[in-house]
Amino acid sequence: MAQYVLIESRDPFESNDVGYYYNLAKGLVESGNEVTLFLAQKGVLSARPSAHSAALSALVRAGVMVLADEFSLQERGITKLAEGVASAPIEIVVDHLAAGHKTLWH
Repeated sequence: MAQYVLIESRDPFESNDVGYYYNLAKGLVESGNEVTLFLAQKGVLSARPSAHSAALSALVRAGVMVLADEFSLQERGITKLAEGVASAPIEIVVDHLAAGHKTLWH
């Protein structure tokens, strides 16, 4: 079992590639890996309760840990998060890197 941290920084309302990244996270979990999806920058826009947040909640139910960068949330005035999404500091990513988790940034 490998451990992954996937960092999504793209706005799901502007880029269709975000759905691909969500599918990648789900596929990695289904293959028996541990996956954290970290939303940063414009990527936190999907963490708000919206049409795109249903996909994040589905990832959480599939076993993906979904975290949203607290600074990016604060910067955009986002206070309410979708079901299963948690706010976290960017230091979480550093912890994953230090632990040797495989990391992909999108």
